[in-house]
Amino acid sequence: MKIPDARGPISGGLFRLLADGTGDVSAAQGALHRLIEGQLALTDDVIDDGDVQLALFCLYELHYGGLDGVDNRWEWNPGLITLRQMLEEPFELALRSAARSSAGSVQPAPAAGLDSDAVADLLFGLAGQDGGPGMSRHVAKKATLGQLREFLVHKSIYQLKEADPHTWAIPRLTGRAKAALVEIQADEYGGGRPDRMHSALFARTMRGLGLDDVYGGYVDAVPAVSLAAVNMMSLFGLNRRLRGAIAGHLAIYEMTSSRPNQLYGNGFRRLGFGADVTAYFDEHVEADAVHEQIAGRDLAGGLVEAEPGLLPDVLFGATAALAIDARLAAHIMGAWETGTSSLKPPVPAGV
Repeated sequence: MKIPDARGPISGGLFRLLADGTGDVSAAQGALHRLIEGQLALTDDVIDDGDVQLALFCLYELHYGGLDGVDNRWEWNPGLITLRQMLEEPFELALRSAARSSAGSVQPAPAAGLDSDAVADLLFGLAGQDGGPGMSRHVAKKATLGQLREFLVHKSIYQLKEADPHTWAIPRLTGRAKAALVEIQADEYGGGRPDRMHSALFARTMRGLGLDDVYGGYVDAVPAVSLAAVNMMSLFGLNRRLRGAIAGHLAIYEMTSSRPNQLYGNGFRRLGFGADVTAYFDEHVEADAVHEQIAGRDLAGGLVEAEPGLLPDVLFGATAALAIDARLAAHIMGAWETGTSSLKPPVPAGV
């Protein structure tokens, strides 16, 4: 991914550091450490802080496809890991606060003796409370062509690397939970067919609407909350202590996917797009109806049966996902309802 434009002193300082190579940069790292401390003290809402979220996104990207022109040895640089952890700590605290607010009336059952079906029931209960601002219904019935393009731009930040954050959990699980995650991920990656990978299907959808399908091509265009939604997955996936959270995230992601994707597909068909564009959404209608059962009962439920102490983390991952997704949808719908763009100015050409 090309290095995006800085959004403030933290991301700007990070990009200058990465450009310096991997020699003796201890002084620069120390200066950035002090800068981050000072900036975090001034931040009221880390989830909506574009500077923090962009820096964290790019730090995580070193563990995925990397950044253009940046030495791959930065991935495990101890000083850089320390800087990442400085940003992760307040971000996780903000996610936990958001998760508590979105939990609603669903109360976790006692962990002792909780079986996989009971865990799945808790998660389906959370999914059933997901009212949201009705973005999928808007896309199905009212969205303009420009709004459909904006919708794809927001989704591209994750969908062009779909499934990768959850895959980090595979070596961190055992038994039934591991087997369930591998089964889900095999479908996400096209069952061995590169053209059927969900990321490839989404890229085809973007091309069908005249958008750039290069991964990271629209990072500069999306607001902080769009980055936060992806950073949340990376936080959960890359930290073994949060393996319960990534399992809960995936479970709720699958449980709230099938019906919205059906509506999204209908919205694109309404404006005359064919199967080459709607295949991504149509695939998720069928696949996620199966995945939600596997993710709820075998992945999350199997994990809690094996490690009962992880129930709170499973529920944290699920409720945080609902909270951030609702916040992103509210941002998009709020802009559309006032006739403005949900993207950062300047709006990319063709959107």
